[in-house]
Amino acid sequence: MTDYKNLKLIASSSPHIRSNEDTRSIMLDVIIAMIPALCMSVYVFGFQALILTVIAVASCLFWEWGYRKAMKKNSSIGDLSAVVTGMLLALSCPVTLPWWMMVVGSFFAIVVVKQLYGGIGCNFLNPALAARAALMACYASAMTQWASPDKWMPIFGSVADVETAATPMAIMKEGTFEQLPTIADMFLGKIGGSMGEVSALMLLAGGIYLMLRKVISWHTPVAFIGTVAVISLISAPAGISAVDYMAYSVFGGGLMMGAIFMATDYATSPVTKAGQLIFGVGCGLLTVFIRRFGSYPEGVCFSILVMNCTTWLIDKYVRPTIYGAPKKEKKAKEAAAK
Repeated sequence: MTDYKNLKLIASSSPHIRSNEDTRSIMLDVIIAMIPALCMSVYVFGFQALILTVIAVASCLFWEWGYRKAMKKNSSIGDLSAVVTGMLLALSCPVTLPWWMMVVGSFFAIVVVKQLYGGIGCNFLNPALAARAALMACYASAMTQWASPDKWMPIFGSVADVETAATPMAIMKEGTFEQLPTIADMFLGKIGGSMGEVSALMLLAGGIYLMLRKVISWHTPVAFIGTVAVISLISAPAGISAVDYMAYSVFGGGLMMGAIFMATDYATSPVTKAGQLIFGVGCGLLTVFIRRFGSYPEGVCFSILVMNCTTWLIDKYVRPTIYGAPKKEKKAKEAAAK
C-alpha cells in the first residue's frame, strides 16, 4: 500500500518540464568559459590582471550583498551572477585601470543598473557593459590607456611609467595599416587592449564550451560576428586587402567577447531564435557604423547597449506560434485582440 503521507507531490502548470539547471549552474558555466581569457590576460599583462579581476568580483559581491541587506531582501550572492558581472567588467577594462575606479564601476553595475531595477532578470541593460560605458564617460583617459603586451604590469607602485601601445582598432582608425600586428598575433593574443579581448582563440574556446553546455545558442554570436565580417569584407578602405581588413575587424577589439558573453545575456537579449538573429545583426551593423564613422575606434559596447533597449520591441513582434494552435488561428486571434 502506498504511503501517501510521505509521498512528495509537486504541482506545476503544464507543460511539465524538469531540468537540473538553475541560475547558479548557468553562471558557473559562464565563469568557467571566461577562465581561458583570464589566464591569457595574466600571461600577457602579468598578475596585475588577476588582482584587478579579484577586486572587481569582490566589489560586485559586496555591493550586491550590501544593497540587499540595506533593503532587507534575501541575499542573492549565491547565484554567482555578481561574480560573472565582476569578471566581465574586469575583462572589458584596461589592466592599467586604478583599483578604485574598478570599485566605482562595480557599484554602478550592481546597484544602479541591476538592483535598482529589481535584481537579476529585471535589468534591461547589461550591467558590465553599462558600467564600462559609465567609466568611459567619467574616466576617459584611464579607460583608453593600453599596456604593451610584452611588458608585465607592476603589482605594486604607480602605473604612470608603464609602456603603452595602441590597439589594432586605434591603428585602423588612423589608417596606418602598416603598423598593425600580424593576424596570428591578434588571434593568439599578443596585442594591446582590454584584458579580455587580447586573444580571440581563448574567447572562442569559451564560446564553444557554452554552446556545448547549451548555455547559449549560436544565433546571436554568429549573426553578430558574421554581420561585422561581411560588411568589413565589402567595405575595406584603401591600403589594406579586403580579407585582411575583415580578419582585423573580427579578431580586434571587443567583438568576440561582446558577441559571446554579453550579447547573449538572458535578461537583456531576445528570447526567440529569430529575435536573437535580429539582435545580432543589429549589433553588428551598429558596431561597424561606430567604428567607421564615429570618433571612437571601438563600437561593440555601445552597439550592444543600444540593442538592449530594443529587446522588448523585438520580443513583441517576433513571437513563436501559440502552443498547439495553427499559424492562421494565431494570426486571427492577434488581429482580434487589436
